[in-house]
Amino acid sequence: MADIRTLFVTPLYRARLNDHGPGVDADELEGSCYSIAEDDEAGQDWCEANGYPGYTSYASLTDLPWRFPIFANVVKALDAHVAAFAEHCQFDLGGRGLVLEDLWINILPEGGTHSSHIHPHSVVSGTTYVAMPDGASALKLEDPRLPMMMAAPTRVKGAREELKPFIYVAPEVGDVLLWESWLRHEVPMNQSEEDRISVSFNYRWE
Repeated sequence: MADIRTLFVTPLYRARLNDHGPGVDADELEGSCYSIAEDDEAGQDWCEANGYPGYTSYASLTDLPWRFPIFANVVKALDAHVAAFAEHCQFDLGGRGLVLEDLWINILPEGGTHSSHIHPHSVVSGTTYVAMPDGASALKLEDPRLPMMMAAPTRVKGAREELKPFIYVAPEVGDVLLWESWLRHEVPMNQSEEDRISVSFNYRWE
């Protein structure tokens, strides 16, 4: 009998944000996201100038945990989740740790998308989900080997998850997803009439 192994695994971590840390109230976090978006004129201007649908604080605010205590609680929880993920990945950190590099809000309205991208200057990236109404888009993850598969046939319908070129993950409010930052990902069109709200982040090695 043939010995067939699955090599070069791409890990995806999924847990509840409040499994670690002091606890984060989902309604308070959603209200804080809207409050920040309303007051952040620099972020609004950046979104308009760059054709970004909805709102993101990525290019405007770098100190959310200092401004709002609830985001400090989010970071405390994320620190523990990222440490658990790093242990699972068996990273040799040489006595150093993974620390938060940046944290930002995403408010994606109906029809909004976030195109495929990676986070090349970080080790671990991820998102925690604040509002996911019915019809809100899942997270789309791409097989990192895809550019090398020039002559490969497509997979059969119903192929095993580890063989699919794209994986769609439908998170719930309060979930946190983590992946290695080189993994290409995107947010397809939000088909809900309500906003899809998330908080994304990067961790670097230092």
